[in-house]
Amino acid sequence: MRNRILHIAVVCACLNLTGMLNASAQVNTIETSFNQYQQKNLHEKLFVHTDKSFYLTGEILWVKVYDVDGATNKPLKISKTAYVDVLDKANNPVMQAKIALNNASGNGSVYIPVNLENGNYKLRAYTSWMKNYSPDYYFEKQISIINPLKSPEQSIAEAPVINYDVQFFPEGGNLLSGVANKVAIRIVGSNGKGANLKGAVINQRNDTVARFQPAKFGLGSFMLSPVKGDTYRAVIKPGNKNIVKDFPAVADEGYAMQLSDDGAGKLTIKVNTNATGQIYLFAHAARTVKVAENVYLNNGSATFTIDKSKLDAGITHFTIFNSNKQPVCERLYFTRPRQKLTVKANANQLSYGIRKKVSIAYNSQTQDGKPVTADLSMAVFRIDSLQKPEQLDIQSYLWLTSELRGNIESPSYYFANATAETDAALDNLMLTQGWRQFDWNNVLSNTAPSFKFLPEYNGHIIVGRMTNIADNTPAVGVIAYLGIPGKRVQMYPAVSDSTGHLLFNTRDMYGPGEIIVQTNTQKDSTYHIEILSPFSEQFSNTTYPALQLNTATQPLLENYSVAMQVQNLYSSAKIKQFYAPAIDTSAFYFRPYKTYMLDDFTRFTTMEEVLREYVSEVNIVKPKNQYHIKTLAETSFLGSDPMVLVDGIPIFNTNKVIAMDPLKVRKLEDVRSRYFYGPTALDGIFSFTTYKGDMGGVEIDPRAVVLDYEGMQMQRKFYSPVYDTDAQTNSHLPDFRNVLYWLPTAGTGINGKNEASFYTSDQPGKYIAVIQGITVNGEAGMGYVSFEVSK
Repeated sequence: MRNRILHIAVVCACLNLTGMLNASAQVNTIETSFNQYQQKNLHEKLFVHTDKSFYLTGEILWVKVYDVDGATNKPLKISKTAYVDVLDKANNPVMQAKIALNNASGNGSVYIPVNLENGNYKLRAYTSWMKNYSPDYYFEKQISIINPLKSPEQSIAEAPVINYDVQFFPEGGNLLSGVANKVAIRIVGSNGKGANLKGAVINQRNDTVARFQPAKFGLGSFMLSPVKGDTYRAVIKPGNKNIVKDFPAVADEGYAMQLSDDGAGKLTIKVNTNATGQIYLFAHAARTVKVAENVYLNNGSATFTIDKSKLDAGITHFTIFNSNKQPVCERLYFTRPRQKLTVKANANQLSYGIRKKVSIAYNSQTQDGKPVTADLSMAVFRIDSLQKPEQLDIQSYLWLTSELRGNIESPSYYFANATAETDAALDNLMLTQGWRQFDWNNVLSNTAPSFKFLPEYNGHIIVGRMTNIADNTPAVGVIAYLGIPGKRVQMYPAVSDSTGHLLFNTRDMYGPGEIIVQTNTQKDSTYHIEILSPFSEQFSNTTYPALQLNTATQPLLENYSVAMQVQNLYSSAKIKQFYAPAIDTSAFYFRPYKTYMLDDFTRFTTMEEVLREYVSEVNIVKPKNQYHIKTLAETSFLGSDPMVLVDGIPIFNTNKVIAMDPLKVRKLEDVRSRYFYGPTALDGIFSFTTYKGDMGGVEIDPRAVVLDYEGMQMQRKFYSPVYDTDAQTNSHLPDFRNVLYWLPTAGTGINGKNEASFYTSDQPGKYIAVIQGITVNGEAGMGYVSFEVSK
């Protein structure tokens, strides 16, 4: 008998050990799948600093773009182009720009068209690589635009009617009967502001089972223990009317979780369920695993204890999996960054007169006070009832709002002071979020990712699609050539893939211009080519409230309107100046074998004579009335005709080149050897450049696609007048700027210091200088200084 008991004990121990090993294997499987998913999926984030957030039509919107790794927030240099859209309420783009990125940042400007309607618009930014993921990950912010020549969409009123959106969020995602559930509430008015309205939860018998009132920004939470079989609804009373809202359905089976913070370095997560077996807790932050544990359920409950020191800064996702590795609950928790960038700024005076010099000294430091190099941008603008200080800064965006859904009210509040009140507000915000980052089914199934869009690592990629004219099917394996006519040789070949798509990898393509796309029409003439828009056609569900004005803003709007018109009238030439981009102007073949400047020779009247008399490495033949150019290499002629370019455009019919007027040609460059360029193998290159860059009258094949196309944006110079002399100060030329200064390259050096100087305008008022940016280690921060301008 004793041996039998011992045998049973050994069997039980083995079963327990087996169960523990199986549980450990399950946790390891989830962790391995998660790590493999992260290795295959690189995430980018963009942050856009704008000069302000309130604009009039006819003004210029200035932007600085920061590109960072989505996991570490460190600057990421994978993309060389950022796309910026401004969308109306129907997601129609009203402004678009391609911003060149260099060393993970870039800057540009957008002119606001004078025909726009009044309203709140969505400014968003993304890269080509980011288009592989949900548009929820794009950078977005609200900007307000007023057209002084158009009436507001809604009449100006002192007290507009506000409607309320009420939402409830059970902690973890489920409302389970028979247990105490924490429920978050979010009440937002149609003006986009949170509303702290009182309410109650009642059952089907009209009994009040819970009362609630949100705290900051209309966010709050309360406890509820639902009874099996009961149904619930919420009643909120703003003013003299009731709002009745259906409550989330109560589940009789499932999982509920509750997180509590003891304030002393420990988190406790309690899970209640009517299931049996074991459950798994998986926590990740910054795309890395922080906690992976399993616990056996005891009477339908389990408890996990987490040391907060194991958690990284930012948002941690706590996900509960059942015994079948299915995610059943999720809860977010926020940990304040332990390191941040501190930017301190000081103006040399507290107040200034009009047209006076302002000097602002600023420094960048780590949190422990050490100087640090930082990539910064600065905006100096007037603040009033229309233009208020920005509520979205780079720190609050990277650490908080970029990881959450929807519009977050005043995100900078959560970082201003680390108090019990802000901690409670943060936790209420976390309770209203979850299940955003990715589809766990894709993670656990180890599904290989399929990326439609490539990162633009070397420059802007122009995407085309080629189809067969006869049946509209994709044309596969056909080479197409994209040329940009001009004095600088820009020609890019591409071969169509299995879907007929073409990728033209351009280099240093700036400004508006024309592109010409064609196949070698001497042998490939049965194809249709279409150039696709590089801008995203996917949109997030984030909406912004309608723009609301009141009669008190009328005089201020009139002042803004006059200022805008005066600046555009008297300073139009100054605000239309652009920097010449620093680019390599050499052709793709770099150094040619020879360069012939035709003015150095006796001018002939035909191109055939020029080639025969001066170009020794060429032989011109004309079988069957078709000219051919044969290129002499070191020892023999190359097999086929060379690639002939006129101002960067391939010309496949040599007769057109021979017919060209040589008096319009400035130079000829030739490559006499076999040259490999992308998918092409060229038997030499002959590149003609005309004086005007207009192809000298050579006709383009009618089957070629000719389009107006804008490359990366030319950088506009910010107009900041100088009043150094009495003559300049006393000038009668009006200066009504409300944005005094914009400096997208305001970075600090190794000593962490810098200084900026500018002059005030004729506009009195209170001004604020906002400086923000990031270090190479991903420490983000913002600083500001304000001053007065009076007459």
